[in-house]
Amino acid sequence: MVIRYRYGLCLSCFRKWLYSTDAGQKHLKKQIIPQAKKEVKRKEKKVIKEMKQSLKTHKDYLSDLQKVFNKFIRLRDQNEPCISCGTTKTNIQYAAGHYYPMGNYSFLRFHEDNVHKQCNKKCNMMLSGNLIEYRKNLVKKIGKEKLQWLDDNRHNELKLSIPEIKELIIKYKNKIKHYESK
Repeated sequence: MVIRYRYGLCLSCFRKWLYSTDAGQKHLKKQIIPQAKKEVKRKEKKVIKEMKQSLKTHKDYLSDLQKVFNKFIRLRDQNEPCISCGTTKTNIQYAAGHYYPMGNYSFLRFHEDNVHKQCNKKCNMMLSGNLIEYRKNLVKKIGKEKLQWLDDNRHNELKLSIPEIKELIIKYKNKIKHYESK
């Protein structure tokens, strides 16, 4: 049984037609060569992506997790005012503001009760978190018990392995999908 390839030709006849006729040459230039180039580019991108993944350090993975986590916080709190000053302006940039800073309090870096929507330029940067107002509004938002828990656990150490970080990235990406689908 002969398998027909294109234009009712078997593979060897199709190849002869491609290289020996003007119509075959046009077909080759218009369809086959661009398809082959796209496939090569796709494979190259895949290899490059895999190489980049293999070169990532623990710090790189933490940075990726921080980006995903911050995006989640901004989406979670998108309909709420700034935790510190209460602004609801739409023409400013908002950040995921940490009550206990992520550098000094690693245990609370990715804790959802410690991070809330905050206007980036004014409260987060210029006022260094505007912590007095942040605390007042944090009590209203999460309650005294949870705030006390944050206060008690702020000095604990958080050491995540790369597989744990990858799991958290997936977890927060799924939460982001949930909020974006609403």
